Amino acid sequence: MIDFKDRSFRTGAVITGFVLIVLLIGLFWTPYDPNDMNAAEKMLSPCLRHPFGTDNFGRDIFSRVVQGAGSTFLIALGSVGIGLLAGVIVGGLTGWYGGWVDEVLMRVNDSLTAFPSLLTALVLIAVFGSGRHNIILALGVLFIPTFARIVRMEVARQKALDYVRNALLMGVKEPRILFVHILPNILPVLLSTVAISFNNAVLAEASMSYLGLGVQPPDPSLGRMLGEAQAFLLRAPWYAVSTGLAIVLLVLGFGLLSEGLGGERRA
Repeated sequence: MIDFKDRSFRTGAVITGFVLIVLLIGLFWTPYDPNDMNAAEKMLSPCLRHPFGTDNFGRDIFSRVVQGAGSTFLIALGSVGIGLLAGVIVGGLTGWYGGWVDEVLMRVNDSLTAFPSLLTALVLIAVFGSGRHNIILALGVLFIPTFARIVRMEVARQKALDYVRNALLMGVKEPRILFVHILPNILPVLLSTVAISFNNAVLAEASMSYLGLGVQPPDPSLGRMLGEAQAFLLRAPWYAVSTGLAIVLLVLGFGLLSEGLGGERRA
């Protein structure tokens, strides 16, 4: 069970909840069109009309940060979802059956982790092209080994317990045991891993966008906006601060959630 009194968990839940509310509103409404340029309002400092100021094209930074953070969130969510789904299937099969199934699937798993994950993602993006869908697919593939190893280990451990043996003796089918009996018992471990993987996905997407391989202009992207803000650190520091703050909040909220869930698991 999740300990809702855990300080890290509660703090992370508050930060994450606040961010999600802002992102949800941003899907339907922003004060300005994020891509609307206004030469007369270039590099305005934060004010009532523009809470985060404007950039070098006169675009409202608050609107672009909200849209960019929403894009980063959806990319992270999609990539972690792919890694989780495929990892549960691969880890469940290898942990339950072992033998040649374990050997083949784990060797494929090892091949995915033979190279630095970010480098592999950059290679995949360079081959298949940039854009949201390709980023989600590339990052999703990289998260499969993490989930597969954790699920494999937990399934193998649960398989030796009495409740699984009793279910087998009663004639319960193996898929039902895996997904109805074992999977709920390893859910706390998976939730903690999901939160950590989400953080990694946010940072990876921001890094690729920073290098120009992520979401392409004119759509806003936190990583690319941070890269653009470097040229105006002295003239318009609010540009980099607001963009960096959005990344920090995304990572911090889920980081504290993972810490709280991890603490509960260790307890």
